Amino acid sequence: MSKWDAIVVGAGNGGLLAAVTLAKAGKKTLLLERHNLPGGFATSFKRGRFEFEASLHELCGFGKSDGMGSIRKMFDELDLTDKIEWVDIPAAYRLITLNDEKNIDATMPFGRDAYIDAMEKYVPGSRKSVTAFFDLADDINATTAFFADIETLKPSVISIIKEAKKEHMNFLRTAGYPFDTVMAKLHVPQSARNIINAYWDYLGIPCDEIGFIHYSSMVRDYITTGAVAPKSRSHEISTAVVDEFEKAGGVVWFNSPVEQILMENGRVKGVKIAGGKVEQADHIICNTSPHNVFGKLMDPKDVPEYEIKKANSREFAARGFTMFLGLNKSPEELGITDHCYLIYDTMDTRKQYELMKNIETNNVQASVCLNLADKDASPEGTSILYITTLFTADAWKDVTPENYVKTKQYMANKMIDNFEKAAGVKIRDAIEEIEIATPMTYARYTDAPQGVIYGYDAGRYDGVVARTVMLNADEKIPGLRFAGGYGTQHDGYSSAYTSGHNAALETLKDMKKEVEAK
Repeated sequence: MSKWDAIVVGAGNGGLLAAVTLAKAGKKTLLLERHNLPGGFATSFKRGRFEFEASLHELCGFGKSDGMGSIRKMFDELDLTDKIEWVDIPAAYRLITLNDEKNIDATMPFGRDAYIDAMEKYVPGSRKSVTAFFDLADDINATTAFFADIETLKPSVISIIKEAKKEHMNFLRTAGYPFDTVMAKLHVPQSARNIINAYWDYLGIPCDEIGFIHYSSMVRDYITTGAVAPKSRSHEISTAVVDEFEKAGGVVWFNSPVEQILMENGRVKGVKIAGGKVEQADHIICNTSPHNVFGKLMDPKDVPEYEIKKANSREFAARGFTMFLGLNKSPEELGITDHCYLIYDTMDTRKQYELMKNIETNNVQASVCLNLADKDASPEGTSILYITTLFTADAWKDVTPENYVKTKQYMANKMIDNFEKAAGVKIRDAIEEIEIATPMTYARYTDAPQGVIYGYDAGRYDGVVARTVMLNADEKIPGLRFAGGYGTQHDGYSSAYTSGHNAALETLKDMKKEVEAK
């Protein structure tokens, strides 16, 4: 048995960033992972002559120059950027609707000015209001940076409020409103809003509910700084973080599932690993859901009633379904022209959200051809295509072992048909390899309840702003914090990395306060 400054449970994206942040701050840190490799969703696998990316479409917030974009800044600070070979995503997205009254087919570029120019082409007269939207998003980004500096500046509470009121009123004005409401106040035409709303399924919350600050920040990160992907799939990021963690003195144990989080006098004191081995620490960061921690890893008598009520009051976010296709023709031969296709029935996001609750009515997909970003992603004359959809409810709960294969084949065939219809191409006869991940697959691989891939629902009353404001008030078990999709930032790669980094920073503050109190 050893005594550590901190133990991180789970080497998913949030856990990895939490661990490396703590280690580089000089803390004796143990990272525990139940699988035999790091990353969680951030990994890859091979089928035949194809290596498939498990989940990453593109990483936003990562500009092309030093310090550009919040994720780039974080990776720079942690010495991670140069350890990974990056490829640039060529364009933002191609948005296609199939069943609207007025179907959309819009291809949008990266770059603020280029995006606004393209929007003016599709929606004449939209330039002024769309520019106002990006100005407001820039202002909110500056406010976010201001609040991030508060701990460093250590001003008084009164001076913080005065400064916020003087320089950051737009943040305060919009913090409580959903995206649709603010866009209407900006007089952005509905046709332009439909195109801007294209990314909504990356969060899984309709635009009449998702907080303006949350969604506008994501759109800004994508459009103004562009997006990248690791050339050797997301596993390249995961292994690079582990390497930096170990270089900083951290210790990682794979094949080491945690069986119990140990408590003493109302605070965490360590963990028991499968086989009975006990490791001690006064600080634990969990890169798994509170449902798993409070329901499986802790003695019920040690869990405050508040935590049980809080966990049970939260809704699970989107569940995943993905097809991984290895095609025996190049994108050019097939007629695939875009890296990212976002395909919907309708851009009424509330209506689409409801349709995504059921297997029979869900037609949404985000489809990515990796070769459009990296021509060497697969053998010459071939291509890789990922087709992903989300379910906004537990749509697979009634699927039995007897009809499981039939159900996933039904969903796969429907998604292939819809891609061919939307993109105007034929891919079915070119399929050489196919793998399908259902919510059951994700539940089995990551121990995610119901196959959830986006953590807890990022709805208005449990959104980023609300969670951030309540961050420390919500921490009822001393020494325990959460990272990843169940932290303050919700899920997605950028969000999970940020969440893990922030959880580590908060833990470092906790440690400092404890030392000062002695």
